[in-house]
Amino acid sequence: MRYTIGIDMGGTNIAAGLVDENGVLVSTVSKKTCPPRPAEAYAKDMAELGRELVEKNSLSWEDILWLGAGLPGTVNVQKGALEYANNLGIVYAPLKEMLQELLPCRIYLENDGNAAAWAEYLYGAGRGSRDFLMVTLGTGIGAGIIADGKISRGVNYAAGEVGHMTIKFDGEVCSCGRRGCFEQYASASALVRQAKAMMKNDRKKDSLLWQLCSGKPEAVEGKQIFRAVREGDEKTRQVLDQYIEYLECGITNLINIFQPDILCIGGGISRAQDCLLEPLKELCAEHVYSRDSQVQTKIVPARFYNEAGILGAALLGREGGI
Repeated sequence: MRYTIGIDMGGTNIAAGLVDENGVLVSTVSKKTCPPRPAEAYAKDMAELGRELVEKNSLSWEDILWLGAGLPGTVNVQKGALEYANNLGIVYAPLKEMLQELLPCRIYLENDGNAAAWAEYLYGAGRGSRDFLMVTLGTGIGAGIIADGKISRGVNYAAGEVGHMTIKFDGEVCSCGRRGCFEQYASASALVRQAKAMMKNDRKKDSLLWQLCSGKPEAVEGKQIFRAVREGDEKTRQVLDQYIEYLECGITNLINIFQPDILCIGGGISRAQDCLLEPLKELCAEHVYSRDSQVQTKIVPARFYNEAGILGAALLGREGGI
């Protein structure tokens, strides 16, 4: 059997996976991203993860058809370059060439949101649709746009940077240089920041979150936030309600612009359907411009969750990667 390697680079972790000919993810490894760093350092880490997968699974490079990498930012797929990635601190890096010098296999690059959306469109939540949009909530917010069955990259390969759509004029400063960006309020990391802020202002320290993180706000994660809400903690509920309003603002904007058949929410926190997706859908149904239309965009969770980026990157060479 021959395999492919998919790499999903996020602002926090670089995850790599070995995918077999049937599109099954059979093995994964990861390491911290640690931005900002020189592009050569990222290329070295990606190559090391690829070699680790080959060795871990007792394979040789003859068993590997290609390596695909999903990268945050503007990826020029023609030149094989990461042209701009504010969260990584990169302005133009020929990563395909760098990786080709380090590894004995074909290399494909793509924007990480596009890669994740491609996996979900082909085999996951978007299967059977023609116009599909995937929004991923992680360290930031990324998106992949599939229009009439094709990845939409834009004239300069920067399409899908929905995390840098302003939803709050003169709001928080974003790493992209603007204020009030969507990802500053509705990314998974934004939810955690908002919960930590609530705890620091909680003088009585009677929120359940204090117990769930052993009195350490720095230990708060999404799973603890959702658990606190499910167990009736009102202060955490208020944080989540505000977060969902921010998220709904951006998602409604996207539906109004694209009107896709399906809009898929990815990222680990999308697993919280009862606490997150159900109230989100209710708010969007009230506010979208097309709310009186007979046909509505379906808002659904990702099928592959955090694996979508790895799978999509691994499919680039087989399913239309350039």
